[in-house]
Amino acid sequence: MMNQGNGHVGMKPANLRGIRVVSLGVLTLMMLMPVTLPVTVLKGLVVERFEVSELLASLFMSINMVGAFIGAPLAGALSDRLGRRKMLVIVGLLLDAILLWSLSLPVSFPVFLGLRFLEGISHIVALSLVLALASDHGEGENRGSVMGAAGAGICLGVALGAPLGGILGRTDPYLPLQVGAGLSLLAAFMVCVLLREVKVKSSRPSLREIIRALAADRWLLLPISFAFVDRFTVGFFTATFSRFMDTVHDLEPSRIGILLAYFMLPFGLLSYVFGRLSQRISRSLLVCVGSLLYGIGTVSLGFWSLTALPYLMLFLGVTSAVMFVPSLVLTTDLSRPEVRGTAMGAFNAAGSLGFVLGPVTGAWISQTVAAQADWHSGYQMAFVVAGLSEICCVMVAFPLFLRLAREGRRI
Repeated sequence: MMNQGNGHVGMKPANLRGIRVVSLGVLTLMMLMPVTLPVTVLKGLVVERFEVSELLASLFMSINMVGAFIGAPLAGALSDRLGRRKMLVIVGLLLDAILLWSLSLPVSFPVFLGLRFLEGISHIVALSLVLALASDHGEGENRGSVMGAAGAGICLGVALGAPLGGILGRTDPYLPLQVGAGLSLLAAFMVCVLLREVKVKSSRPSLREIIRALAADRWLLLPISFAFVDRFTVGFFTATFSRFMDTVHDLEPSRIGILLAYFMLPFGLLSYVFGRLSQRISRSLLVCVGSLLYGIGTVSLGFWSLTALPYLMLFLGVTSAVMFVPSLVLTTDLSRPEVRGTAMGAFNAAGSLGFVLGPVTGAWISQTVAAQADWHSGYQMAFVVAGLSEICCVMVAFPLFLRLAREGRRI
């Protein structure tokens, strides 16, 4: 299971190197920070503003992911059909900035949710196509570095957005939205100067040809499945873990945030490292080993003491970095250049669906078990299920990766 990138048809892209690779990481960081900037100010931004329950307030986050689930594959297919990505990225970021700003305007709650839904679509359009465009630039041996930088920016953007939003929102809950809008505008400018369009095919495929080519790349279901399961388990950490620490261990939000930082920071900081490593050793092996270790750690989470839990969170962050960027690169490895935008959109759509279902599943399992036993048992079972989903994905995928290797596919 060695590595090999797909070649382009037509103009050969100029590889991103040095400062431009770093700039790509900064770009994705700025694109992801607006996603979590409002998380810590939901009470003032949604609950108190519209006088709704916390359950309805949670729609602010979930409806964004529903928009992303719908928008990602459509954006990818459109970019493959038009043969252009850069302009769609810029348009997506500009719309994202407008919609983020509009969320701070005096509107009704249904309109507010509608704007948030559209913002989810515009954001995922930009993100999916930036990843596809970065992959177009990062061919062959350079692809792991390029996607590693992008993955590191994604993880760090998610990790840094929430604490920064808490600081910005102390006096004004709308300020995180407005700062997010400014970051999207700055990201649009960076795309203009950093990335250039790459011609991957002289003729533009029809939508029917795109669907036919994507269906022929059935092995894409492997990294896409990991995208769903990985984000499904992360959904447990964004919601169920916080409730676990609050309900069972009576931790303050600041201490919960520190524990999550132990998870997210190594995830972000090491993504580039493992992206580079994936250029030297098997990407599929990294995905399977990282996912297996991550799944085992997640299964055990509810049984650790508070004093030992930071060490587990660090371990989970490291193993997440092992598997995340290689799974991104596998998506580009297993897709044809003419449908790469659609493939990356499918990858992000699967992840968005997992992120929507994860918190709901975690809440249902913990509440159901707690009704028969206690809350501690409920949260333990929730993380057992989350971890087992990751382990089962590895058990199914590993024999298929071996079959690919026997067929001569170098992954």
